[in-house]
Amino acid sequence: MAIRQILKRSLSSEKRSNSTGSTDVPKGYCAVYVGESEYKQRFVIPVSYLNRPLFQDLLCQAEEEYGFCHPLGGLTIPCSENLFVDVTSRLRRA
Repeated sequence: MAIRQILKRSLSSEKRSNSTGSTDVPKGYCAVYVGESEYKQRFVIPVSYLNRPLFQDLLCQAEEEYGFCHPLGGLTIPCSENLFVDVTSRLRRA
């Protein structure tokens, strides 16, 4: 249930951003912000990743770190960019 709340807020933030034209996220994808420092890297990932157990581990980390208040308005994942790229590479191959 908590993961759904995070996702719902993140997607609604993305829709608001899309309506103003400030971001470009294709249908079926969502933007996530990744990094452990103040400066986060933005990635656009398929929504299908969100249901995968490997990705849900990252979502649980995000919930522990930020609760339901993500500082960038979108889903923020507090892990290294290298780890995130590794996880998404595994999901792409599976």
